[in-house]
This record gives sequence, C-alpha cells and structure tokens, in this order.
Amino acid sequence: MKKTIKNILMSVSIVVFITSCSTDLDLAPISSISDTNYWKTADQFDAFVSGIQARFRSHNSSFQALGELRADIFGTEPGNPSTFTGEATQGVERMWLQTLDLDNTGVSNFGGFYSNIVQINLLIDKLSTSTVVTQANKDYYLGMAYGMRAYYYFHLLRSWGKVVIQTDPILSINIADLAKEASSEETVMALIKADIEKSLSSFGTNYTFRNAKSFWSKAASLMLKAEVSLWNSYRGGGTTDATAALNALKDIQTNVPSLALLPSYSSVFTASNKGNNEIIFSIRYLLNEATMGFVTGSFVPQSGLIANFYDLDGSRQFNVTTDNWGGLLRAPVKTSTYNKFNDLDSRKLASIQPAFRKNGTKFELAGAFTNKFQGEQSAGSRSITNDYPIYRYADLLLMIAEAKVILGQSPADEINLVRKRAFGAKYDEKTLGFPNQSIDVKPAEAILNERLFEFVFEGKRWYDLRRFGNNYVFANTTVLPSEAYKVLWPIDRNSLTNNRSLKQTDGYPAF
Repeated sequence: MKKTIKNILMSVSIVVFITSCSTDLDLAPISSISDTNYWKTADQFDAFVSGIQARFRSHNSSFQALGELRADIFGTEPGNPSTFTGEATQGVERMWLQTLDLDNTGVSNFGGFYSNIVQINLLIDKLSTSTVVTQANKDYYLGMAYGMRAYYYFHLLRSWGKVVIQTDPILSINIADLAKEASSEETVMALIKADIEKSLSSFGTNYTFRNAKSFWSKAASLMLKAEVSLWNSYRGGGTTDATAALNALKDIQTNVPSLALLPSYSSVFTASNKGNNEIIFSIRYLLNEATMGFVTGSFVPQSGLIANFYDLDGSRQFNVTTDNWGGLLRAPVKTSTYNKFNDLDSRKLASIQPAFRKNGTKFELAGAFTNKFQGEQSAGSRSITNDYPIYRYADLLLMIAEAKVILGQSPADEINLVRKRAFGAKYDEKTLGFPNQSIDVKPAEAILNERLFEFVFEGKRWYDLRRFGNNYVFANTTVLPSEAYKVLWPIDRNSLTNNRSLKQTDGYPAF
C-alpha cells in the first residue's frame, strides 16, 4: 500500500501528517516514521496541534455546504436554471433542489472529516503518555482535541445520522479494521456528549484564547455543549437539556466578560479585524498563507459579468476594478431571501450584494450574491482573507433566547440586543423590538428568523431548521413531507464501495 507524507504548514510550524489511499473514510494508518521519530519534543506537539487546526480549516467548505446549501438562502430565480449573470450552477443546484443521490451527494467522503479525526485520536493518545509537554499545555491540548472531535461528530450526526465511530489511533495497517459498520445515532450522540465533558474537564478553569481565537478553546466547547443540548431538547431532552444549554452559555458570559457585540455588524467580518471581541472561535485566513477559496469557487461572480449590472437601484454600475470578485457564481442568494430583510437592517447589505438590471429608464432587481466576506485587495486582485466565524457572541445571545423560550421565559433581552445592533440609530423598540414585530407572536419562529438575518453564509441555517424539527424544514425548504428521509444526506458511491460494511442512508436507494 502506498503511503505519502503530507506537510501541513501553518504559520511557521511544519507538521507531518500521514495520508493513505486505503479508504474514502480516511481511517488511515499512522506511518511508523511519524510514530517512531516524532513526539520527542514539546515543539513537535505544538506543531502537530497547529497542523490539526490547519486541516480543520481545509474542511471549511464542507462545514458551510452541510450547514447551509440545502436551506432557503441560495438558489436560482424561478424559471431560470442559470444564475442571473448567466453562469451555470454546475450541479450545486442539486442541494437546494434536494435531488441528491449516491453519484451526486453534494458533499462526499463525509466531508473529509475522518482525515482529521484520526489525527486528533493520535494526539489524544500521545498526550496521555507524554512527559515532554507541560501539564498546562497538555490539559489545553486535550481540551482542544476532545472539543474538536465532538464538533466533527456533531456535523456527521446531523448530516448522515448513523456514522462510523473511530476513536482509537490506528498504528498499523489492518484492512479489516477499516471495514466498520456505522454506529446508531444514539451511540454517536453519547460519544459527542462524553467528548464535550472531557474537553471541559481538561480545560478546567482555563478560559483563555490562543492564536487570536483561531484555536479551539473552553468557550468553544461550551458553545458546542449549548448547541448539542438545544438539539437534544427538541428530541426528548426538553427542559433538562434547555437548562444545560442555558447554563453553558451563562458560564461563558460569567467567565469571559470581554465578549460583546461589536457596535457595527459589518466590522465583525472585516479581514483587518480578526479575533475581535465578538468572536469566540473562528477559522483563520491570512494573505499569502491561505484564502477562502470556496467563496470564489461558487459564491461570487466573474468580474466581467457583474460589470453588466448596477448596485442599489442604479446608483452605481459595477466595474472590474472595484468589483473584482474574480469568482464563479454557482450559488447565488435568492432575491426572495434578500427581500425578507427590512431595508433598515444593516445586516441586509452587509451580508448580501444586490445586482440591478437596467430596463429602459428603470432598474429591476436581477439577482444577488453573498458579500459578507469581502477579503482584501492585494496587487490589483482580491484575496478572501476574512476569518470565518464558527461561534460568536450574537450566536450565544440567540441560543440563550432559544433556551429561554423552551423554558417558558422571555427572550426579549437577548433578541433585542441583536436587533438593536442590526438597526443602529434607526432602531425603534416599539416597532422593531421583541415582542412588537408580527413574527414575535411565535417566539420560536422569531428566533429562527433572527438567526437567518444574522448568520447568512455562516453555515447555520440548515442546521437551525433541522434542530427545530422536520416541520420547519418542510415549511422553509424544498424537502417534501413525503420525502422526509432527505433531511439526511446520501452516502457517496466511493465510500460505499470502499467500506462494504456501510449501508446507504435510510430512504435513498440501496447500494
């Protein structure tokens, strides 16, 4: 079996990671080169941790696709199979049209997540016996490792339901070990909850952030605990899990008092404002190191094509110098999504760029695309170097609001903090504050709506709808009640071929 060594560079640390051609599940054996000659110094552990974070960054496109592309944000306009710029969707439309199958799964190979899970397993194993790492770093790294592994498995659970559990480091080549059956959803959830508690226990009282909040932290694990608890509260956990979520979020507020909403919504995401007070955990991008390639690959238009349109009712025609997106628009934002926003809401134009077509003397809304991550200009070209938030303070506030609704408490304080920031000087609590908007009659829907406006292009909408229950998925997406099995994703052909113990997701044609 062929083995290759992949060097992952993050900052100045070079980490040896081992890959293998064995299976699409990436349950790869660890090379004897790494196992025998590595782990000798504290610097090697530090470098390996940086490598795990770098590989986590490589999965950003999967996080976003799994969390958003099947929801109600992206899509072409009714009756038009192409984007408003004329660019083809190239199969991406299968996600929002719910026409996925084993040869067109939207996200294949389980997002590639197992490639990092096995490295995390190895780190946990080596830390348990290491004498070269300080106790403080050992505890912090274990907190990171267990938290990140739980985060990966929570994605896997919400996307495929039953999945393969791999928690032991694979130290030798044994093909039989790689042919594993998927575990039940209950077993996967038990692992997630256990890993979260191990993470929190390892962090102990250490609430510090590292690398400008681009490394996993105790606050990230508490956010994950809240998210998992809210998920379970709708699935039998009720007020017990809602209370656990609320306690986890209050823990962060008490022990990380520096966290707060920034006064300006758009400033949260600028490339020059990394690790700001609103960020709890984000994926780091830096000029000349790594850019958010999936943005230009599917979500922003070609510069020459967008130059045919106008910004904001014809006030300015786009041009290839200022609007040099240089991308491919496979997944435009639906105009219906854009129109859901109140025009006074600063999140509207901070998240979505409308494009108008001139028709005689009038201008008509032709389409829209996301512009939350605008990157920076460098040598005449645009590089998408914004950090990508995984958790931020607005999420904490809206999860508190959600937990309060489940517990029969008023969510007004938290919702109104978010709305007040969104509307700024135009905020009028009598008309815009909770419970004074018409949607507020149904608090759960008010929270879902607020999360839609707040988190466009942050990979949360599909998971939000899934968390609240299938009826919300049916009401807001193209999934039909008669095809409820489609709330989960199909497994791709290669994964089913290479692991014959796997079975296709229930409801899809058997492999």
